[in-house]
Amino acid sequence: MTTRIGLVGCVSEKHNRPVPARDLYRSALFLGRRRYVEESCDDWFILSAKHGLVRQDEVLEPYDQALTGAGRAIKRAWATRVIEQLMEVLGPFDGTTFEVHAGADYFGFGLEDGLIERGGQVEVPTHGLRVGEQLQFYARRSPTAGHE
Repeated sequence: MTTRIGLVGCVSEKHNRPVPARDLYRSALFLGRRRYVEESCDDWFILSAKHGLVRQDEVLEPYDQALTGAGRAIKRAWATRVIEQLMEVLGPFDGTTFEVHAGADYFGFGLEDGLIERGGQVEVPTHGLRVGEQLQFYARRSPTAGHE
């Protein structure tokens, strides 16, 4: 049996107080990603530039850190850390499909390759789409789309 795990990239727009991670990020892009993985995946986690892998119910303080603009070595070290965290939480990746909803800075520097090398499959539903196109993608697939 295949398990689907959603990996959702963090965004800069956040609440100004500690809240569960699923509620910390406030942008339309994050909210669209969250709704999507809540319907399409068995479980999901947040890819945080500061914390690495974050459980959705983990309470986080607001922070200001991004992988965008970071050097390749920093992004690769971050990806290695996330893979290690995923292995601790999930065990072997055989039979696991990772659905990644994040920018290339989050999956393009070793994360995708590392998941595949360890037996996982990777899907990136919005690969190649610009932010505006991603917003449209998630809006069309929102649980409330067409129900207004």
